Amino acid sequence: MEGLGIKRVPQASFWQGKRVLVTGHTGFKGSWLALWLARMGADVFGIALPANSNSLYVHAGINTCCHSHIADIRDISNLRSLIASIQPEIVFHLAAQALVREGYERPTETSTTNIIGTVNVLESLRTCPALKVVLCITTDKVYHNKEWVWAYRESDRLGGYDPYSASKAAAELMVDAYRTSFYESMGVSLATARAGNVIGGGDWSKDRLLPDAARAWSRGEVLAVRRPNSIRPWQHVLDCLNGYLVYAEYLHSEKNYVKSLNFGPDSFGVATVKEVITTASQLYKKAPCHFHDVLMGPHEAGLLMLDSALAKQTLGVSTLWSLETSIRRTMAWYQAFNQGGSASELCQADLNALEAACPH
Repeated sequence: MEGLGIKRVPQASFWQGKRVLVTGHTGFKGSWLALWLARMGADVFGIALPANSNSLYVHAGINTCCHSHIADIRDISNLRSLIASIQPEIVFHLAAQALVREGYERPTETSTTNIIGTVNVLESLRTCPALKVVLCITTDKVYHNKEWVWAYRESDRLGGYDPYSASKAAAELMVDAYRTSFYESMGVSLATARAGNVIGGGDWSKDRLLPDAARAWSRGEVLAVRRPNSIRPWQHVLDCLNGYLVYAEYLHSEKNYVKSLNFGPDSFGVATVKEVITTASQLYKKAPCHFHDVLMGPHEAGLLMLDSALAKQTLGVSTLWSLETSIRRTMAWYQAFNQGGSASELCQADLNALEAACPH
């Protein structure tokens, strides 16, 4: 199932020397993105809240490959000053409250971070004359989910059942407003990327399936799995970031660009929670699981799929690693780290493997 049609990967020659800002660089995807950009020779800057002590940012020493600024994007005065000092050419806006269940627990903070924080970033960037591209990362959950069997396309209606999903849908609307009101006249490409569930080594976020599994199994505990029959699009974090990076390259060169793209796996990457965790358990020496038949906790989507055909057509990218390979590499990462392996070296090994499998 490997090598299913991917045609484009990031070009190091493009990123060499580019001033790139990553908001949310202390998070899981942000850390991987900063590492990959630095590897390609970009001059990487980051703005984010402090990293958790148990995070990829800390364990892999991401601060050594970027200029890190610890700040809250809700503080527009400080944010303006930082962005004015950075003067980026390309921006990846990832800073967000990114967990559905935490959105239920802290709806005000989720809304202000994801909506007002995005507005603050876009407003602060308006004074950057070298700015060429801004890519705002949202989620597959921005769609008004009818829990049907059809995958959502970029033209489908936006919405949100829960505070997190609604906040990201609202952020999409603000991005669209800033594009038409300001950024088009500035000559800056402003777009959004909507991705499904990502997996990969170095994620220790709570209420995420494989991080929860790695934590429980490393302590010899039984993993309690809620909503085992929920269906999601799963992909490795590097497959997802590959799409973001190639999209940014495209936005840098195209004037009549596609404004939003879905980034999800091919059909083989759509699976139930139970199927994913069963595979992970087998790879982790048959670690134990307990599946709850009764729905636990607040509402979460039971069926959600993305149609990524437009990204494939526009950018020439598609999934590189099968779901089984993505799970295998993820669990191997956690096992090696728990046995004393270097997080930085494990990340570089995954990048080496991905680049070796890609045509150049």
